[in-house]
Amino acid sequence: MLLSFGAILCYAFSVTYVDNYVRVLAEEGSLWQFHAMRSALSLVIMWALALLFSKSLRPKNIRAVALRSLLHGGAIMIYFGALAFLPVAQVAAGLFTAPIFVLLIQRWAFNAKIAPLQILAVAVGFCGVVMVLGPEVMQGTSLAALLPILAAVLYAMGNITTRRNCGPETAWAMLTGFFIAIGMMGLTVMLILTAIGSEVAPGPQGFIARGAVWPDATFLFWIFMQAVFSIFGVGMMIQAYRLAEASRVSVFEYVLLPVSAFWGYILWGQLLSWVAIMGMILIAISGLLISLFRPIQA
Repeated sequence: MLLSFGAILCYAFSVTYVDNYVRVLAEEGSLWQFHAMRSALSLVIMWALALLFSKSLRPKNIRAVALRSLLHGGAIMIYFGALAFLPVAQVAAGLFTAPIFVLLIQRWAFNAKIAPLQILAVAVGFCGVVMVLGPEVMQGTSLAALLPILAAVLYAMGNITTRRNCGPETAWAMLTGFFIAIGMMGLTVMLILTAIGSEVAPGPQGFIARGAVWPDATFLFWIFMQAVFSIFGVGMMIQAYRLAEASRVSVFEYVLLPVSAFWGYILWGQLLSWVAIMGMILIAISGLLISLFRPIQA
């Protein structure tokens, strides 16, 4: 159990550290080019590691892995887009509402029964979201504040697909599918935006609207760091799930919230309000309740 928590800590510190530097890429870079280049480099590293450790990157069910990859790829694409406008801690908190949407989708799409404590968990999690992301979520006046919620919905759908259709798949195959999907999405949109060639706002405001740009040394450095840290972090997460029960490890993952806030303060001097901190605690409590009382299939 202790080794599993240690692996999750490695995952949390590595991923949230490198994600804090997306704001550097957003100044002059393109979200779509970022994903295309990061995925290409990640796939090369994955291929080399697969050869080294004699692992197969081929999925057993291509359709299931493709669907999961598109859903998770879309979620992470939106997640990184939101990082140009919001602190990592806030965006991560929004993404961690995914268990709430897993519960709701299973109830309405698959007729799973919901326990009273799970209903309480949904209400607690909703309050936490509003507290973390601010009143803009309720008023609908800030698209950036809504992006983490949209990412959470797609991530939840991807998690359901993983559980229902990707049981026989290896982590290597699913991670490869994820990088292929998000890389193709990034490349496609990048080429379209480049062909259109419309005027783009300067700074982070143009991160989502930019096509291909000539990468400087800083951009290339953080692309490389993203690829390396992502593979290392996901590898640690996979190892954690091998060392302990999934229900316990999923609770450990909420350590990402304080860790992301820690890096935001250390690197950029970002301080979260007490309301936002309380909201994170409510989201973590919500996830804990949901993980302890899973829905029963009707």
